[in-house]
Amino acid sequence: MRILIAEDDNTLADGLQSTLRQSGFAVDVFKNGAQADAVLASQSYDLLILDLGLPKMPGLEVLRRLRARNSRLPVLILTAADSVEDRVRGLDLGADDYMAKPFALSELEARVRALVRRGVGGGPTLLKHGPLSFDSVGRMAYLNEQPLELSARELGILEVLLQRTGRLVSKEQFVDQLCEWGEEVSNNAIEVYVHRLRKKIEAGGVRIITVRGLGYCLEKWVEPTEPPQSQPAA
Repeated sequence: MRILIAEDDNTLADGLQSTLRQSGFAVDVFKNGAQADAVLASQSYDLLILDLGLPKMPGLEVLRRLRARNSRLPVLILTAADSVEDRVRGLDLGADDYMAKPFALSELEARVRALVRRGVGGGPTLLKHGPLSFDSVGRMAYLNEQPLELSARELGILEVLLQRTGRLVSKEQFVDQLCEWGEEVSNNAIEVYVHRLRKKIEAGGVRIITVRGLGYCLEKWVEPTEPPQSQPAA
């Protein structure tokens, strides 16, 4: 999942980026509205965290231009505590939520999770595939109800696969979903992450299928059947 933060306060931007990275998100930060607008016109994200008081282009103009491109990207606006008029204008222009500064990071994380879920169709917080499950709120994966020890990248790979169960996911799509602006992640690296994840979930009977040249998907899960019991000899 990719998040763009448009915030010119270095301390706040760095804190948000660090917190959201620890939750498993790929996070890009831009310090002025013109940069944010240009990137939003060319890149795909799952959420925009938008400060309204940006230099070079105000946050409200960034939002207006985003919606003018018919983008349905969820937007969380950050405003000064006393800027009621700006909050109202932001919501009228198509923002999905707002937070007044200062705010608690734990509340922001909760709102981010809710908006991201809404952006992918309001999906459930628990994704399941046979004995495999992923808690998108707690950012934990389980196999046969036992916690899986996964790296942040492996967790991201698993989340994308579970969200697209039954559909192929290309290496390029993984890169788009999981990597930050300017981050160099090769197709070979994606292969390594998938290989490591595969080894950790195969013990539970869950398989990742490779379709050469096209991508990966989770094998359709079929509940195992009980073998017929032998009848005692007469």
